[in-house]
Amino acid sequence: MPADRPDNDDPGVPAPPPGLVVLGHYDQPPGYGVSRPRGSASWLFTWTTAGRGRLWQGGARASAGAGDLVVLAPGVRHGYEVQAGARHWRFWWVHCQARPSWGAWLRPYEAGDGMYVVTSAPAGVHDRVGAAFRRMQADARWTGSGAPPDGASEDGQVAVAHGSAARELALCALEEIVLLTTAAARPTAPRPGLDPRIRRARDLIDADPGAPHTVRSLAEAVALSPSRFAHLFSRQVGQSPMRALREARLRHAARLLENTDLPVERVGAASGFVSPFHFNRAFRARYGTPPGAYRTTHAGLPG
Repeated sequence: MPADRPDNDDPGVPAPPPGLVVLGHYDQPPGYGVSRPRGSASWLFTWTTAGRGRLWQGGARASAGAGDLVVLAPGVRHGYEVQAGARHWRFWWVHCQARPSWGAWLRPYEAGDGMYVVTSAPAGVHDRVGAAFRRMQADARWTGSGAPPDGASEDGQVAVAHGSAARELALCALEEIVLLTTAAARPTAPRPGLDPRIRRARDLIDADPGAPHTVRSLAEAVALSPSRFAHLFSRQVGQSPMRALREARLRHAARLLENTDLPVERVGAASGFVSPFHFNRAFRARYGTPPGAYRTTHAGLPG
């Protein structure tokens, strides 16, 4: 069976659990590949330093060479491998929950189905991006005792940011990478066939996930019938409008828990959940822990 046509009954290679920042640097030979027919619960960022890789997500495809950043959003089947004919693929990779502000930077580079491809960052940016990845690897290993380690290298080892300080430092380095690459690159033309009405609907969801969106209200906002909108959205995004809305609301709730001291009930309401019971159940299913416990382990609360 071709690698980009996986068996949907096969969960594929497990991804790190959501809520963690996990990263590494690999140099893989021909034959290496990962398939996740169910996608991942976290975002995946890849930055190629040498050789060539091939990535797919839903119906979108990308070929990544040195200096290319490819980002895969959660919840859509994906895979990646050393590109046929390439001698190897050397790349950094990061699994994490993306910060909401990154969406505006990545959106001009959307290739469809939750894939973002930044391929034209100038060579002068590459060294700084590489340094940011090495710093992220060092910061992720910091225990909070003493100074963060120096001299992280492309050693092929996986780093997991367990502590809240290490996690935030690692995300700050990744934010620098996303900003550097997207600000310096030139957006490519939208993928042929990607409907601008679906793009607009996704923008509406991302801008205010707590709003009382429905299939009908989103369809009306982009001048489509509800049935046509739901079919087109599901086909192009890889998930239904309401599933995409729920994922956006849960991401928004996680950010509020991490960065505010709002009571859990108000976090749920601000994220669009009418029932506290439903919010707790959905959050636990998504992140593996109740909202209160998630805040305890992930948040740096004011004061």
